[in-house]
Amino acid sequence: MNAISHLQDAGRAALSVTRTLLASVGVLAVAGFMLQPLQDHLGSLTSEPFAGAALTAAGPIQGSREETAREREQRLLTEFIAKRYRVSEQAVGMYVAHAYQAGAQHSVDPLLILAVMAVESRYNPVAESNMGAKGLMQVIPKWHQEKLIDHGGEHAVLEPAVNIEVGARILREYQRRVGDLERSLQMYNGALDHPHSQYASKVFAEKARLVEVLRPAKPRRQSAQSA
Repeated sequence: MNAISHLQDAGRAALSVTRTLLASVGVLAVAGFMLQPLQDHLGSLTSEPFAGAALTAAGPIQGSREETAREREQRLLTEFIAKRYRVSEQAVGMYVAHAYQAGAQHSVDPLLILAVMAVESRYNPVAESNMGAKGLMQVIPKWHQEKLIDHGGEHAVLEPAVNIEVGARILREYQRRVGDLERSLQMYNGALDHPHSQYASKVFAEKARLVEVLRPAKPRRQSAQSA
């Protein structure tokens, strides 16, 4: 009987251990099921930076943003003017950008503005005449004080952006007054009654050069607009 009792006790002990192990496995399974969403979330968080890095790395391989038609025009003009008049490309690039901005603001062809600059000052921002005309477009402050007030007064006339904006505004004003581009240019030069319009002819010739500079760019601009 003692041997049988020992075997029964051993069996009960083994059964108890088995139940304990099964219970532990069940608890771990439940815990794993409950923790799975958290593991998935943590996994996504750790993988996102790598995905972002991969996208960032892929960026330069795909190439930079394509140059727009307007940017191409301004670049071609800048390169031509800087070389022709021996002015730094950085400075000319700023003048060209201001000319486009002022042209859009006052409905004046930016190429006309640049042509006037070429004839008036050869792109010298501190040029000054004996008549008191100053800056890139040779604006005479005493005749256009009301236009310079908005920019802080006469001292601002030598600032390229101000000089170009005021010059474009004067050109538009004269064109409205006389109704003709050639005569408005002569008026800008103070030579409205000159019989041969020499000043206007110089401006038109300079503008024609700029048009030629942009001619290779125009087919691309047209194709971009039709796309």
